[in-house]
Amino acid sequence: MKQQTTTRNRNTWLMALLLLSTLFIMASAKAETPKVKNIVLVHGAFADGSGWKGVYDILTRKGYHVTIVQNPLTSLKADVDATNSVINAQDGPVVLAGHSWGGTVITEAGVNRKVASLVYVAAFMPDKGESAGKWVGAAPAAPEAGFTAPDQFGFVYFDPAKFHGGFAGDLSKAQSDFMCASQVPIAGKCFEEPVQNVAWKTKPSYGIVAKSDKALNPGTERTMYTRANAHITELEGSHVVFISHADEVAKVIMAAAAN
Repeated sequence: MKQQTTTRNRNTWLMALLLLSTLFIMASAKAETPKVKNIVLVHGAFADGSGWKGVYDILTRKGYHVTIVQNPLTSLKADVDATNSVINAQDGPVVLAGHSWGGTVITEAGVNRKVASLVYVAAFMPDKGESAGKWVGAAPAAPEAGFTAPDQFGFVYFDPAKFHGGFAGDLSKAQSDFMCASQVPIAGKCFEEPVQNVAWKTKPSYGIVAKSDKALNPGTERTMYTRANAHITELEGSHVVFISHADEVAKVIMAAAAN
């Protein structure tokens, strides 16, 4: 009888231990699972969505569902519509990340109810009534930077003679040359169109300052992010920091997905 009681107690203890272990494993798995699995990436001017390839590869390997917007760059509304089309197709909440001009786009599109948080990567972060152009002129332009005058169709290009030093200084010359040759122009009027809706006022925001940025002054980036009470990360990179420092940028996006 005593042996039966001992055996029963041992089994009870083992079952309790197994239950605790199972609960611990479940809790750990839950803690490691991000709150948001859908990531939507928005490119800026003079580029297209392919620049996000490195970040895309990292995030998809981590199990995130990543979609990249291809902005028409013809007006703020057109880019916001293109972004909302992608957001609406997601099956749950979204982390919305934008580079450069894409920051203006996500500020508007981010009011979409599916957007949980925003990530600004060397990006504009305007308030209501402000345009990207206001912030372009907030600090003296770097000598390495320059844009062409609008052509007969109203499109503006990054000056090809300054593209490497002003836009992609920490990439190889060969990679920069290809990006320059394939750059997507933006309608100049986009930079003068004011924002009407401001997502960062009601949603968690993250800002990445590219400390060697020549296209958008790093101090301007920092000022906008600070005003918005964004979580700020500073990286030693050029304007295309999301290409040259894809790992670090992906980590910020994952942090946004986890919080």
